[in-house]
Amino acid sequence: MTAKQVERRGPGRVLMLITSLTFGGAETQAVRLATELKKKHWVVAVVSLIEPSAFVGQLESIGIPVHSLGMTRGWPDPRAILRLRSLIRDFEPDIVHSHMVHANILGRIVRLTCRFPALICTVHNLRETSEKGGPTWHKELLYRITDFLADRTTIICQAAFDRYLRVGAVPGDKLKRIPNGVDTDHFSPSDEQRLSARSSLGIKNHFVWLAVGRLAKQKDYPNLLRALSLLGHGEWVVLIAGKGPLAEDLQMECRRLGLDGRVRFIGTREDTLNLYRAADAFVMSSEFEGLPVALLEASSVGLPSVVTAVGGNAEVVIDGVSGCVVGPKDPRRLARAMRSVMDARPDRRLAFGRAARQHCLANYRFETIVQKWVDLYLDSLPASRVDPVRLSDTV
Repeated sequence: MTAKQVERRGPGRVLMLITSLTFGGAETQAVRLATELKKKHWVVAVVSLIEPSAFVGQLESIGIPVHSLGMTRGWPDPRAILRLRSLIRDFEPDIVHSHMVHANILGRIVRLTCRFPALICTVHNLRETSEKGGPTWHKELLYRITDFLADRTTIICQAAFDRYLRVGAVPGDKLKRIPNGVDTDHFSPSDEQRLSARSSLGIKNHFVWLAVGRLAKQKDYPNLLRALSLLGHGEWVVLIAGKGPLAEDLQMECRRLGLDGRVRFIGTREDTLNLYRAADAFVMSSEFEGLPVALLEASSVGLPSVVTAVGGNAEVVIDGVSGCVVGPKDPRRLARAMRSVMDARPDRRLAFGRAARQHCLANYRFETIVQKWVDLYLDSLPASRVDPVRLSDTV
């Protein structure tokens, strides 16, 4: 019996195809899914369109190989089709599971050149974005044109589901909502760790707001900065964790608004758990969203949140119960909501945080979300591709 035949005794073989491997929300979800599938005896490989900058060591340490197609961000490279086809033929996946628009389209195109049993494409946002701020309508058109090459397309929140149906990017019978998940055991409250985390950041008695996300147009940090300029005096500070093309512009806007010393840009951090535990509340001022992983993590740690009513934010934050939900692009309402959280009695904020964590436990535990993926995989595979003796290992 060959090594590959031995491997096939597991539930199946999944090739995760993703646009990039960074510390972004979509990438975090894909890596966690790959890790959990490996634990359930699936054979998994990961392929990144561009050179990965995160998670490689973590994945390879548990036996998940990571490959790069060597593409350059923002530049199409037809050679990637040949490279991916070669990897697919060598790995012989039962399922190719692609994540984010460029990987989704590439996976569909490659399916014209080689056969594999199932292609599942996951959309990770309310709508597609452009790093350079250009038009994105053509991406949804490409989804529509190439839909026949995908077996299923999944999406991460109800608002995005409704929008993709409305614009005709995916037909209703092929679109399925599977939300992002969070490791509620890892992202959990800890009073002891809170003190050490605040100490490491040099924070004493300040009220700490935390924002996590790319410094890009979608996150609408100018909205947040204008709201902060309306908060007035007091012992508060805002930590912004992330990097992106607007970093320099946002720092200049901070200086213009007199927020130097109040707002700290701390870059991309691997120790996000310490940031959540150090914070008193979470804020998200986005123009649009999918189902933000950072918001799920903050809620799981037990932070009250103030968020804009875009994408799946209001699915995670229950207005008046676990935080506040306000309209986008309204800095005055955002500031009032933030002030109401800051001025609330400590027991009221604690109740908000407990409700946030309980909502995550009930709806977004990663173990529950992984099982939704396993069920979809098995439904997508021909019976001949799955060994029934080992199906019990997937549940």
